[in-house]
Amino acid sequence: MTQTNRRFLLAKRPVGAVRREDFSFESVPAEQPGEGQVLVRNLYLSLDPAMRGWMNEGKSYIPPVALGQVMRALGVGEVVASNHPAFQPGDHVSGALGVQDYFTGEPQGLHKIDPHLAPLPRYLSALGMTGMTAYFALLDVGQPKAGDTVVISGAAGAVGSIVGQIAKLKGCRVVGIAGGAEKCQYLKDELGFDGVIDYKAEDVLAGLKRECPKGVDVYFDNVGGDILDAVLTRINFKARIVICGAISQYNNKEAVKGPANYLSLLVNRARMEGFVVMDYSKDYGKAALEIAGWLASGQVKSKEDVVDGLETFPETLLKLFSGENFGKLVLKV
Repeated sequence: MTQTNRRFLLAKRPVGAVRREDFSFESVPAEQPGEGQVLVRNLYLSLDPAMRGWMNEGKSYIPPVALGQVMRALGVGEVVASNHPAFQPGDHVSGALGVQDYFTGEPQGLHKIDPHLAPLPRYLSALGMTGMTAYFALLDVGQPKAGDTVVISGAAGAVGSIVGQIAKLKGCRVVGIAGGAEKCQYLKDELGFDGVIDYKAEDVLAGLKRECPKGVDVYFDNVGGDILDAVLTRINFKARIVICGAISQYNNKEAVKGPANYLSLLVNRARMEGFVVMDYSKDYGKAALEIAGWLASGQVKSKEDVVDGLETFPETLLKLFSGENFGKLVLKV
């Protein structure tokens, strides 16, 4: 029996915030696997801020999604048919599966996962690219040392919440910037952050002066814009600023706003460095083992925000940019 494949194709390049009209939604028969290919039934899809950038034309760290192409997304699923010797029906896999019910193709980049070791959505959060991003961006680029003050924007989000917990394990003082009392309370009470700044309820610069009286040694930036500018006024000598994302700028209709206070980098001999997780692909296994150990021991907690329904994709994606999601945003197919 041929399966029906519902899928979202990129219909046009979004201007500003993504709209449902930027996609075409269709139902077609799922392609059966050819030689060396697999058919995967998608179970959960990862919704990430980077998806907004993938829709734009132009040079980036990864080619843009082509118009008329299935929207790119990482996911986890179950192999239902296989013409590849390394994969059998019943295997669970993770990889770039696309915003659709079924993926058909060569299993390049697909990795087997064990649903008995962790809930499947966790392979898209702490045990997936989210965890890899937090691990390598903080430890390799941020280079935290015991006693450092580490500030994280988007701290209650998927990456930020893991970054803060790893920084605590390394002996740092951790301050999270997040939006709303519930998220800030979660950071302190559940994840053990030393301080929080609610950017929706207080002036960020005043919060930084209160929570970082000795300045900032590592800033992990997920949002860019005004918050990056505020933190730059508080950095210490030889501070490290990790540019992981700039979600406040992704839907801009005008030019991206750069940091007005960048001369603080010169004065403090500080370093600002961009980060792309794919650069560390050869070491994912090592990081996953260490993160899995932290999860098992309770030293690191992972929170997933799961939304039901493939058909809700455009509206659910927007939760990332309004701050509605709480934890790693995952779409249950």
